[in-house]
Amino acid sequence: MIDKDFSRRDFIQKSLVAGLGLAALPWMPAMAASKKSGMKFGLVTYEWAKDWDLPTLIANCEKTGVLGVELRTQHAHAVETGLSAAQRSEVKKRFADSPVTCLGYGSNYEYHSPDAAKLQENIAGTKEYIKLCHDIGATGIKVKPNTLPEGVPAEKTIAQIAASFNEVGKFAQDYGQLIRVEVHGHLTQNIPNMKAIFDQVTESNVKVCWNSNPEDLLPPGLEKNFHTLSKWFGDTVHVREFNVGDYPYAELMKLFNQINYDGWILMEARTKPDDRIAALKEQLKIFNELVAQ
Repeated sequence: MIDKDFSRRDFIQKSLVAGLGLAALPWMPAMAASKKSGMKFGLVTYEWAKDWDLPTLIANCEKTGVLGVELRTQHAHAVETGLSAAQRSEVKKRFADSPVTCLGYGSNYEYHSPDAAKLQENIAGTKEYIKLCHDIGATGIKVKPNTLPEGVPAEKTIAQIAASFNEVGKFAQDYGQLIRVEVHGHLTQNIPNMKAIFDQVTESNVKVCWNSNPEDLLPPGLEKNFHTLSKWFGDTVHVREFNVGDYPYAELMKLFNQINYDGWILMEARTKPDDRIAALKEQLKIFNELVAQ
């Protein structure tokens, strides 16, 4: 049974805050402070899962409690465009029958080349993997810029990259897919250059995948660089091992909490531990501690 007195008090408190623009008073329930983060922890299959076939990958994710994956190209799980319609359905069913979410595909497609034929090859390849992501029940493909070529005006390459994102983004809309743009590459991972690209992106399903690079810490610092791109954030973020190196992950998780981020924080590990299952469990534990702070 509902406590009518409590419900009335709760209604009055909420009305006061909404009507007067007040911050929560000391005697009010600290609802915002106790709100559980919606962030989830997953894995990029870059290093720690590169030699796991698909059943092993899903089983190991279940063992560790790391329940989201971004599949990387040319790895042992072999989810590539050469799969037949029946094989794609089988991949989709394997994930559907498990608690593991297949977020999509981590491609190496890039759009900075001044060679028109090479650029079109990358765009065409992206479109084929967009179809694959749709067929296996995933939600998007990761792509990247990789550099600003020497001898080409930076603004020309930036416009070309943005136009390419718009083209593949428009195509992906017909398949219900996101284009996840990793903040990546020599010069292109510098936050001002990534902003310059996204200032020209027009398709709403083209999103930024924060990549936790050292360049994030360049002046004016992490917080301002974070908010320079935050309006374009999608549903995936890449991190490295939380307990390796000096990237300020505690500050990063605080920033994501402040914007009520509810996407996937994906471990793109670089080390080579003897026991990857134990290592994944350790990273999940650290993630939960960081998010709870």
